[in-house]
Amino acid sequence: MLGRPEALRRFGWLTGRLWSEVAARFPVRLPRGYLGDAARPDDPRLRTALPDPAELEDDPGDLPDPVGDAARSPLPWVVHKHPDRVLLLLTKRCHVYCRYCFRRNHHPGADPDRPDSHAEDPSPAEWAAMLDYARRSPAREVILSGGDPLAISDERLFAAIDAVRRPGRTLRVHTRAPIAWPRRVTPALLDGLRARAPVWLLVHANHPVELTPEVRAALGMLVDAGIPVLNQAVLLRGINDDAAILQELCEELVSLRVFPYYLHHPDAAQGNASFRLTPEAGLRVWRELRGRVSGVALPQYVIDRPDGSGKIGVAEFFGL
Repeated sequence: MLGRPEALRRFGWLTGRLWSEVAARFPVRLPRGYLGDAARPDDPRLRTALPDPAELEDDPGDLPDPVGDAARSPLPWVVHKHPDRVLLLLTKRCHVYCRYCFRRNHHPGADPDRPDSHAEDPSPAEWAAMLDYARRSPAREVILSGGDPLAISDERLFAAIDAVRRPGRTLRVHTRAPIAWPRRVTPALLDGLRARAPVWLLVHANHPVELTPEVRAALGMLVDAGIPVLNQAVLLRGINDDAAILQELCEELVSLRVFPYYLHHPDAAQGNASFRLTPEAGLRVWRELRGRVSGVALPQYVIDRPDGSGKIGVAEFFGL
């Protein structure tokens, strides 16, 4: 993993001072190889993975908890927004700390006045309580998220699945690892997930440039193992807010047997204002996309409501 500017000297616009100032608010982390052959400053992989001075600028629209998780968290590492679904945060670690992330404030450095609130992993007692809550819940779906649940070991992941699975219950693993670190998809991971079916995998690709040969191979391995794979993208200003780019992404995903499930309106996290676009602009892009692709390739355009009540269509939420 890359964690300091010396590892990225070929990107001369990154200075040590910028790196340290931004990383003090939100750490910088990405795997070796994720940037591939990216050389231009406007490459979307650079824009979404590396620090930018704009992150230091406050915006009137910033929210400390942009999706309302805190109000729906009955105990640490658990989010329970819907009676039939419960979400477990297995870790706060990720392979890439995306600069637009709505959980930016969960990481060390985000709140220097509350260092204990940003531990990257549950304590043993918190881990046990989290799994016990899900085990006792009547929810028909348990979502394993983070951070990234594939940033922990197979053994720990499988132990979590085994603790909460039961007949009639579906497990979802929400992960960016197959996109950011495709070598994480190993035969051992595939065997373990297949043995614990039904397990669905939701991955996160925002731009067709991320679908490298290695990523395509990893996604193919997952699908060939009988694991359903869906994609969640975020609509990001200056990155993919173009119907032609989204068309290429969605059609490429379908060709890889990955269903384009959601297109998220960007959440108003502190420090990510440069990535946000207005709902009117977002709807224009999505409606043009709707005219370009089939229903199989069309994601739902949604926003995760700031009050913690869950996702809803952008047009419905804003009355557009």
